[in-house]
Amino acid sequence: MTKIKGWKKSEIIFLTTVILFILVHAILRQDSLAAAINAICGITYTFIAGKGNPICYLFGVTGSGFYSYLSFQNMLWGNLLLYLCYYIPMQILGFFQWNKNLKEGKREIIKRYLPRKELYILICITFVLIIITSLVLHYFNDAHPILDSITAICSIGGMYLTVRRAIEQWLFWIVVNMLSLIMWTYVALNGVRVYSTIIMWAVYLVLAFYFYFTWRNEINASKNNI
Repeated sequence: MTKIKGWKKSEIIFLTTVILFILVHAILRQDSLAAAINAICGITYTFIAGKGNPICYLFGVTGSGFYSYLSFQNMLWGNLLLYLCYYIPMQILGFFQWNKNLKEGKREIIKRYLPRKELYILICITFVLIIITSLVLHYFNDAHPILDSITAICSIGGMYLTVRRAIEQWLFWIVVNMLSLIMWTYVALNGVRVYSTIIMWAVYLVLAFYFYFTWRNEINASKNNI
């Protein structure tokens, strides 16, 4: 069987392999249970979101809960507030919004480009908020105010674009994933057992590139068929 409900065999093998690797790695390295669960839910969410299925948000909300706990433990206040006050509510909203914009007869959303004017406005707002947030986090002694502010604000933009079903979300997630990988690697180097979280962000980065090109090919193909 090469596909299961629209999934390629290679995609199923990749996701299964990553989940098993995280479980084995977490056991061998005595990693944080919250980090392992967060990683599994987060990667599963990203993969299913990339396939355009609204069910992804159930994994997203669960993973976000555990990520909030990890952020609290490591004094990453920007990420904590982001997930509790924005990310989780937006994922709930996204579940209903995606269900309103499904392809006929399929459990898959209609993907699209964001209008250029709206994208430019979003980018400008993102830069302004990053500057303001970094100053605020520095005042409250955030462990990594600059990285934390960039990842937090870009995640807000990325989540907004995700709910809007826009391909540009993957460009935002590439930035977030790169910087989050650096941030959590630094946390691990300080002796905190969050290896599963590092693996999660590394896989996120690979998936962001993969689904950007996948969505672009699908959107362009649909335009050519009109």
